Amino acid sequence: MIFNKGQQFEETFCISSEVHSSFVQLFNDRNPLHTDNQFAIERGFTSRVMHGNILNGFLSFFIGECLPTKHVIIHSQEIQFKNPVYMNDALNFTAVVEDVYESVNAVEFKFVFRNSSKIVAKGKIQIGLLK
Repeated sequence: MIFNKGQQFEETFCISSEVHSSFVQLFNDRNPLHTDNQFAIERGFTSRVMHGNILNGFLSFFIGECLPTKHVIIHSQEIQFKNPVYMNDALNFTAVVEDVYESVNAVEFKFVFRNSSKIVAKGKIQIGLLK
């Protein structure tokens, strides 16, 4: 097995204007919380809040591009959004192998996204190892 319980992976992701505008263009989600600074500020946020599902894209990149094998498929994922993410936030991503299920060729990770001061999201993701 190429994964061991406790094994850790780290990446840094940036919520750039290109990432945000590409997400809006691709999925056509123009909710004013995500696209209008004044709207977001009037509701108690510092500025417009970035779409939470951008983080799901970062998870997909992690699984598809950062692991020591490309022979993987996502079985399930769970994400909890704890704090807002804003434009130009640099997010430190850490994933730790929580369990390895050799009998079914599966690996479960716990992950956390942090900005400079706090956890913004956390969760679990389970992958299958393809033969």
